[in-house]
Amino acid sequence: MLKFNYIYLILLLLTGITGFSQSAKVKGVILNAYDQAVSDVTVSAGNVSTTSNSNGFYILDVKADQVIVISYMHVGYQTIKVQERLEVNEDKEINIRLTDTSEQMAELIIDNSDNERASGQVMISPTVIRRIPGANAGVENILKTLPGVYSNNELSTQYAVRGGNYDENLVYVNEIEVYRPFLIRSGQQEGLSFTNTSMLQSVNFSAGGFQAKYGDKLSSVLDMQYRNPTKFKAQLEASMLGGGATVDLVSPNQKWSAIAGIRYRNNALLVKTQDVDIDYRPQYLDFQSIINFNASSKWQWSFLGSVSGNIYDYKPVFGRTDFGTAANPLSMVIQYDGRELDKYQTYFGALKSTFKASENNTYKFIASAYHAKEQEYYDILGQYSIGEVDNNLGSDTYGQVLYPRGVASQLNHGRNDYDALIVSGEIKAQHKIKDNEIEWGVRYVSEDIRDRLVEWEVVDSAGFAITPPIGGSKNNQPYDPYYGPLAPYQNVRATNNATINRANAYLQWSRRTNIGENEIWLNAGLRAHQWIVTANDEKGKAQMVVSPRFQVAIKPNWEKDMIFRLSGGWYHQPPTYREIRAMDGTLNKDVKAQESIHLVLSNDYSFKIKSTPFKLTTDVYYKDLSNVNVYTLENVRIRYMADNNAEAYVYGADIRLNGEIVPGTESWLSFGYLKTEENYNDRGYIARPTDQRLKFGLMFQDYMPAIPNLKMYLNLVYNTGLPGGSPSYADPYDYQLRLNDYKRADAGFSYVFKDESIQTERNWLKNFEEVSLGFEIFNLFNNANAITNTWVRDVYSKSMYGIPNRMTMRTFNVKLNFRM
Repeated sequence: MLKFNYIYLILLLLTGITGFSQSAKVKGVILNAYDQAVSDVTVSAGNVSTTSNSNGFYILDVKADQVIVISYMHVGYQTIKVQERLEVNEDKEINIRLTDTSEQMAELIIDNSDNERASGQVMISPTVIRRIPGANAGVENILKTLPGVYSNNELSTQYAVRGGNYDENLVYVNEIEVYRPFLIRSGQQEGLSFTNTSMLQSVNFSAGGFQAKYGDKLSSVLDMQYRNPTKFKAQLEASMLGGGATVDLVSPNQKWSAIAGIRYRNNALLVKTQDVDIDYRPQYLDFQSIINFNASSKWQWSFLGSVSGNIYDYKPVFGRTDFGTAANPLSMVIQYDGRELDKYQTYFGALKSTFKASENNTYKFIASAYHAKEQEYYDILGQYSIGEVDNNLGSDTYGQVLYPRGVASQLNHGRNDYDALIVSGEIKAQHKIKDNEIEWGVRYVSEDIRDRLVEWEVVDSAGFAITPPIGGSKNNQPYDPYYGPLAPYQNVRATNNATINRANAYLQWSRRTNIGENEIWLNAGLRAHQWIVTANDEKGKAQMVVSPRFQVAIKPNWEKDMIFRLSGGWYHQPPTYREIRAMDGTLNKDVKAQESIHLVLSNDYSFKIKSTPFKLTTDVYYKDLSNVNVYTLENVRIRYMADNNAEAYVYGADIRLNGEIVPGTESWLSFGYLKTEENYNDRGYIARPTDQRLKFGLMFQDYMPAIPNLKMYLNLVYNTGLPGGSPSYADPYDYQLRLNDYKRADAGFSYVFKDESIQTERNWLKNFEEVSLGFEIFNLFNNANAITNTWVRDVYSKSMYGIPNRMTMRTFNVKLNFRM
């Protein structure tokens, strides 16, 4: 076939007609990695384009006597660009071999295209995501090392960005919005992130000032793409925390392709390092698949499906937490009885169709359905005592708890059920008009939620029932008899049925041009969002918000490679079901959208030290928030006041330096500073629950020069303490205590038998692209981080003690990976 194509080219050259037009011709054959012809490849140069035929042959008329850029594009292959300058009437032969994008995806992404740099998004290599160790490895594990991204919980995949909370982040997979479980209260209940990292092709993250084409949230956008496979591949991963398998399938004619992945996770190895002795039997199972069909050069179809099940079976037995000082060591000992059994089931499906009407006009149609069924059942009795610890080294009772100061018990009961069905339909379009790009979209979403909330807590101290902290009768036991009613310390009961119907649309314009010798990128857009809530058969009022957004980037014609950006706008977050449910379980159907006027000033500086490339990114930002819906944060559970009676502000700075310190690997160092405060009911400004002042992050890769097969990965995070050291029921204006600083280092060592840079002649490896055996150490320095405090009383001084609820300690893991 290849010889036939060359003969065809020669005949064309011999029969070419010499003209006087100022044009030239480019011809050639396009093949894949297996030397097979690739049809329907779009070949373009400026405003002219063509497609390759069934033999992979193309011919294109181009302008002569000027530099042109020829692009070769096809779904599932790496886009290739070739720069040429042709003479008048010249016939140029350019033969192209397209390669799978996943093979071409560089591990180091520093010298991004100027367009990507101008957008302000951070691009993260899927290879880095798969390799870097973490107690909950995945995309979120890497995000937590970036500036402006905060998390004090290694068991959770949730994160806060620039003063926002966990509900303020957009997550997309293949342009389809992804939702999180609702009833999750602690990180150890989460199990798996939605994103299957072995299926990833690209990851882009924006910490603020994002474009109008993205949805209505206040903080960030995580935009991910699963790959479109072009040949058979398989991957198997196993570790002491679980494992997974992924397979890529492609039809002989390249029209059909699919990826299927299954994952299993068990956090018992991590959770058992905590202060509590637990009978812990979790089961996290997830299956995802994406099926692609290239009907023609104009139509492509894909289906993304996911089914996940999470069973959290938790039975605490005994716990001991040491606290206090070296001179006055104290300890709390707890005996538990009872059990917690939670179940989270998620079913998700989305159908996407892409229609390329012409070279300059593309339309996309997306329909999706998300169904979540969750239950949270628990009855746990904790009987605890607080006492002084014998610190006399010569004593027979050294280390034991003596001299009790307080004895109490606490019974927690919950019967929570949640069922949600979210269905959406969307049309998106992209038009290129000369140097302008116009994008628009329209989306309709229907949310149907059924929720039952039953939670109560009884606290007993040495036989005396503790009355509720808010609205309870005065209790002066044992000095005065108590005649009031016996009531739970906390008691919430509600049954809700709610529907939320939303319609939103966006329109945005982009242009790349020049001012003198300086390049400039312009982007302006507008979003509109209308919604109406029906709560327990009572219809709320229809509400609508309009969000203008903009981005301006300029690259001066300097010797230094710099880009300056200014972005922002008026961002809105229309309420979700969680935001309309108040702390007592009642629904406020007329909650307004939270608003944020957001400005970000950025500088992107690419440079080299000797031959090593680096990039320094600096962001300074400010947010002015109104209609704020204040909330409390306990572990990962968010509870809102649902009244919009606050205002707030956020300001800060983020710095990130990344580079190829070791050839072939990317590393970075990040620093962030922020301050955020809120004013509720004009009572004055206090720190918000996500007021995390300082953050340092380090992601480092290295290898031993003497043993290049042995590689090392380090993931380090330091965050100053969050507000949250006070009781969850307390008035935050009375308690502004902070938790201790969060310090975490995870290290991984991997021996690579074979990969793209290390080859071998061993027969048993010939069918594999990559084989590695890894050893991981989580919490390398064994830091005792705390996520919340348990508050107990001292019988002698009647003071309250904050007992830290500590996270996981040092843990070891072994990991095996095969790719073929």
